[in-house]
Amino acid sequence: MGTIRKERMRRSKVMVLATCIGSFILVIFYFQSHLNPAAEDRFLGNSWHGKSRRSPLQALYDSDQFEQSTIQATHQKRRDLLDGVCKKYTRKRRVLTPDDLKHLVVDDSHGLLYCYVPKVACTNWKRVMMVLTNPGKYRDPLKIPANEAHIPSNLRTLSEFSTPEINYRLRNYLKFVFVREPFERLVSAYRNKFTRSYNTAFHKRYGTKIIQRHRRYPTDEALENGDDVRFEEFLYYLVDPRTQHEEPFNEHWERVHSLCHPCIIHYDVIGKYETLTQDANYVLHLTGTQDVVKFPSSSITTRTTDDMTAEYFQNVSLFYQRRVFNLYKMDYLLFNYSQPSYLHIR
Repeated sequence: MGTIRKERMRRSKVMVLATCIGSFILVIFYFQSHLNPAAEDRFLGNSWHGKSRRSPLQALYDSDQFEQSTIQATHQKRRDLLDGVCKKYTRKRRVLTPDDLKHLVVDDSHGLLYCYVPKVACTNWKRVMMVLTNPGKYRDPLKIPANEAHIPSNLRTLSEFSTPEINYRLRNYLKFVFVREPFERLVSAYRNKFTRSYNTAFHKRYGTKIIQRHRRYPTDEALENGDDVRFEEFLYYLVDPRTQHEEPFNEHWERVHSLCHPCIIHYDVIGKYETLTQDANYVLHLTGTQDVVKFPSSSITTRTTDDMTAEYFQNVSLFYQRRVFNLYKMDYLLFNYSQPSYLHIR
């Protein structure tokens, strides 16, 4: 009996120790903004501060680096608005987990963290990040095939690092994200994933389920192929309580605040699809690589995408317009987008 009691006590101590270690790791995540940078440098042996050039983060916040400009003022306003909305609507700050960091691409060479958002020029940004992180292999972003840009092994994400390494990068790297008018991004995702014949994986994975649940009297062919999902059916799927209860949204229509956690992670640059070229050049200017790599230009205009989005929503009932808008409302608030004029829910 004495041996059994001792063994139970030993196991209890091990469980307590494991719990304490786990709690310590979570506390590091939660209070990452209050850690000592010098202590992190010693722990990691990082040589960033020994480099002769300034980091992008220093370039952004050091007023001696650049003269005050219109674009600097614009980005300061975006940061201030984001902080204000977060303070107003976020009452409790939760702990970051590795899953929260899977969209943060790391560039250790230049001190960058980029949170990629699908349907917001993320293919081109991944191409640029591949050139920045591996210049010996890649030189021209446009020569990198789109499918190669999305191979996970070609870029490292923050979730792959240890807790101290994560904290160091969150403190010392320039963090940037690019966003887009939420409904324009939503329509872009629908068009790409449900109206293109080559996206059979999405048709099978999501299209068949959407048709089964949200179409009256579907044909056997539609149930089998899932390749003719209507936009209204896609919206029904998004607001259906069963959808998020079963699994998280796919990244192509997940909200930006759920992908990049801007009320937990402080983003230094918030670029917009509507000013893509200007904002992308600003990021590259901060890294000092504007003469080394060029961001691929886009031919899509805001006017075109706005008109297209309005057409898609014109046949959506007011009831579902309101429900879908509420679903994406936080992104509208955080990134200073106005409620679309084509909606009739005022």
